[in-house]
Amino acid sequence: MAEKKQETAIIIGAGAAGLSTAARLSLAGLSVTVLEKNSYIGGRCSLLHRDGYRFDQGPSLLLLPDMFHNTFRELGTTLENEGVELSKCEPNYHIWFGDGEMVKMSSDLATMKKEVERWEGKEGYERYLAWLGEAHRHYEVSVQQVLLRNFTSLWKFLRHLLALHPFESIWTRAGKYFWTERLRRVFTFGSMYMGMSPFDAPGTYSLLQYTELAEGIWYPVGGFWKIMEALQKVGQREGVEYRLETAVKRIVLSADGSRAVGVELETGEVMTADVVVNNSDLVYAYNELLQKSDYAEALKERPASCSSISFYWGLDGKVPELEAHNIFLADEYKESFDSIFKKHLIPDEPSFYVNVPSRVDPSAAPEGKDAIVVLVPVGHLLDDETREAQIPSDAANRSIHTNGDIKSASPKQQSGLAPTPTQDWPAMIALARKTILSTIKSRTGADVGALITTELTNDPTTWKSAFNLDKGAILGLSHSFFNVLCFRPTTRARRTGVLDSWVRGGVLGTVGQVLEDAVRGEERSRVEGLYMVGASTHPGTGVPICLAGGKVVAEQVLGDLGMGVPWAENIKLEGERRKGLDREERPVWLDSWEQWMIVVLVAAVAAVLYAWFATPR
Repeated sequence: MAEKKQETAIIIGAGAAGLSTAARLSLAGLSVTVLEKNSYIGGRCSLLHRDGYRFDQGPSLLLLPDMFHNTFRELGTTLENEGVELSKCEPNYHIWFGDGEMVKMSSDLATMKKEVERWEGKEGYERYLAWLGEAHRHYEVSVQQVLLRNFTSLWKFLRHLLALHPFESIWTRAGKYFWTERLRRVFTFGSMYMGMSPFDAPGTYSLLQYTELAEGIWYPVGGFWKIMEALQKVGQREGVEYRLETAVKRIVLSADGSRAVGVELETGEVMTADVVVNNSDLVYAYNELLQKSDYAEALKERPASCSSISFYWGLDGKVPELEAHNIFLADEYKESFDSIFKKHLIPDEPSFYVNVPSRVDPSAAPEGKDAIVVLVPVGHLLDDETREAQIPSDAANRSIHTNGDIKSASPKQQSGLAPTPTQDWPAMIALARKTILSTIKSRTGADVGALITTELTNDPTTWKSAFNLDKGAILGLSHSFFNVLCFRPTTRARRTGVLDSWVRGGVLGTVGQVLEDAVRGEERSRVEGLYMVGASTHPGTGVPICLAGGKVVAEQVLGDLGMGVPWAENIKLEGERRKGLDREERPVWLDSWEQWMIVVLVAAVAAVLYAWFATPR
């Protein structure tokens, strides 16, 4: 009997989702090759080294720790066995306001009780606990029903819709529980993790700040890249081949375009495979690695997340005024978000995040010194058509003077500077730098600027060039309502449909794509053997979410190939019956309002019936 041929897979990109998918597919028996254009793995989860300082280029706080632990457990190992040590950050944040006040956020309930009651009293703490309950439900439903599953139908989407409050913003939901402007800001800024304004982000995403408060914020000792390195080690043991500095020119399809058969490299080399998994930016892949199509053009018109100006500073000393994680919120809170997400500007007064990795991991800086990373959310790069519509005609080539602040350099018609590729980015960075340093000094007393000896920066143009991010959007496509769940680009690569050329852009176009795919069926709407994984596809952005996406895609690939899922045996079955003292016995009477409503309704019906039959005829 002939030996069965080993299936082959090519992964384009060595980001978190690509590394996770590669390790899983190799564990299942495929021959896997990972192609990465850069000289390092990890994508945005990579490190910058300079003068003895170490900086996380992208993510610097670890949320949803169970997703990391589960990923390695399903791969037959643990974080600890792979040499990854997670250190808990306590407190979670110091949140600094322009009026001189500071709010401490913590996973310690006693600390949060004190902080909430400080601003909203005893009843405020009760409302905080109620908010935790709602955010907990958002978290549990999202993890079990969304993040770990694939929404390939409209019906799966509708089943869990109302429980997630997608039609209300995080800000609106927070306003029901927190009655001061200060705490509403404290419990909504986390939408920045999704690259969205809290005034637009669906209420579902309160789960992000919930996980910080319920599970804590963690940091991998040695930098976030240690997680990527551990995934690579697992893959190497399973036989994955990693080819760095190997850029892909295009994804090769069959003559009729129905199936992926391999890739062509920039060198001209053609590699064939049974499966191709794209982990490069999704919008980039459809527009640059595949043949141009109406669907690819439509993806470019979808709302994108924000970009950032990121500073990486090595200090000649320590700044004890700053914790590991610090948030500085703009006084004009809503206006600052509108500038970023609606007008795509660098706000005159931005909200920003300051990370001091050496506070929790001293190896990030030489002894007695601190390393600092500052992330300033800014609008993503604009295409020519949008730029002409939103920016004054002389703004693109405007000479920007670095002696003032952002506000003084802004055109009178807008509250901030537009981050376009043709502007003077060094000057814009200098303006943002001055604003950030003065804000930190005025609110905390720390004169960070006087201590800087090493400095690196990233901006929307460098994010775009280094990682092929469309518009330099650091978190991929937006997570607005019509960009999530069944509306988010699918993990199975999509073939252009008939309606794509008729209704291409906007919400109507997105809904049309979903409806057309539902009618024509999965077999006719996908490119066989080609899968998409990463921030801009389902389930979404963020490292733990991308790891979940790697699992979803790997299981899809194995299912399509008719192969078993090896890690399924390591997953404890839900609903497994416990014995002895751990057996769960649900009370019949929960004393809930639903049960009391049923009692009242039954009593009312009984009274009506009694009156009816007792009345003489």
